Amino acid sequence: MKILFAAAEVAPLAKVGGMADVVGALPPILRKMGHDVRIIMPYYGVIPDKLKENPEWKWKGYAMFQEFDIFETVLPGTDVPLYLMGHGSFIPARVYGGEDEDWRFTMFANAVAEFAWNYWKPNIIHCHDWHTGMIPVWMHQVSDIGTVFTIHNLAYQGPWKWFLDQITWTPWYMDAHNTMAGAIKYADRVNTVSPTYAQQICTPAYGEGLEGLLSFLKPWGILNGVDTDVENPATDAALVQNYSIDTLDDRLANKLALQKELGLGVNPRTFLIGMVSRLVEQKGVDLILQILERYLAYTDAQFVVLGTGDRYYESQLWQIAARYPGRMSAQILFNSALSHHIYAGSDAFLMPSRFEPCGISQLIALRYGSIPIVRRTGGLVDTVSFHDPINQVGTGFSFDRYEPLDLYTCMVRVWESYRYADAWKALQQRGMSSNFSWQASADKYVQLYRSIPGLENA
Repeated sequence: MKILFAAAEVAPLAKVGGMADVVGALPPILRKMGHDVRIIMPYYGVIPDKLKENPEWKWKGYAMFQEFDIFETVLPGTDVPLYLMGHGSFIPARVYGGEDEDWRFTMFANAVAEFAWNYWKPNIIHCHDWHTGMIPVWMHQVSDIGTVFTIHNLAYQGPWKWFLDQITWTPWYMDAHNTMAGAIKYADRVNTVSPTYAQQICTPAYGEGLEGLLSFLKPWGILNGVDTDVENPATDAALVQNYSIDTLDDRLANKLALQKELGLGVNPRTFLIGMVSRLVEQKGVDLILQILERYLAYTDAQFVVLGTGDRYYESQLWQIAARYPGRMSAQILFNSALSHHIYAGSDAFLMPSRFEPCGISQLIALRYGSIPIVRRTGGLVDTVSFHDPINQVGTGFSFDRYEPLDLYTCMVRVWESYRYADAWKALQQRGMSSNFSWQASADKYVQLYRSIPGLENA
């Protein structure tokens, strides 16, 4: 099959959330399976510094009365052709944000459609989130190009139809009220990034107003994976000491180095919780703020958080860290190397999400031997099994209700469990032996593609 991935972010060139990891990791696997897979994304101002060679100009097109250029290179570290859509609105060193966000991503979607119609014609355009949501709407009138729409986060739905009517061409048959709804209604196949989230978004609690449409269509749920070559503690160049499931004792050097790096008390026996996340309500930061000071006051645990997001959450975490020097560190920034230090150096990894389509962080934490503490929602249900010390099963700790007391109780239980060194090591080894490679997910995506009429034998 000829498959074109269209997305607003692609790792490692432009990464904000888990979508970048999916679009950066899945195409190389599909290409190894024999499919002609290519990627198209905006040519952001941050990309040139991340490429070894200048991309080659290939084609000039027009979309929404704008001229755009297509440049070609390869996704770093792979043989996947990468097309960069160049336009002045994407020159600033940002991926999202700005007053023109709705306009420029709608224009990107229009450019992708023009690219597929006039330059490289795929069998399937695999679209990701609302930024490419108008592509299935436009391709609905084309019988020989199928569309797959992957929902990474239903909460962000793109511009309303009244705004789309003003800035671009909306076909006469489009009766959806916004971009996300249009994509869901007109794509040939719709999927989410975990089976549990696929079920949850068909309910009023998680459906964001689209539960009726989604429950009728019944989206596929295909679990995300991780790039096991990149996320590998045995070969990770960012670590002070490499280790594996067979040399787990070597992991301690990374914990001591992390404590020293962040100004925490250096003590191998002190329980250390890490968190790498966007600091937004979805990620459960409001829960953490309600219980964190009490938790630090009544335990000897340490806590480190890395990420950026809402200014209120950033400020509150800064203030708590200032009141607990040597016990807590708030790193309000993006730092890929430090994130790996936290995965490899923390004893447990905190993800108390309000909702979570899949989540990548808990998969990386498991691979690095950091025990996940999660709320049972979305993909966290599908990837972290409850630790049962009596029967020696499970890979992490979880709680159900989105309540501060439930999170606090769970974190205390984890702190107490850490005292039993042999059982804790066995728990780490079970987590590290979990298989979340992309191969199984890639096989299911091929099944999804071939379920589109006309592609059964592709």
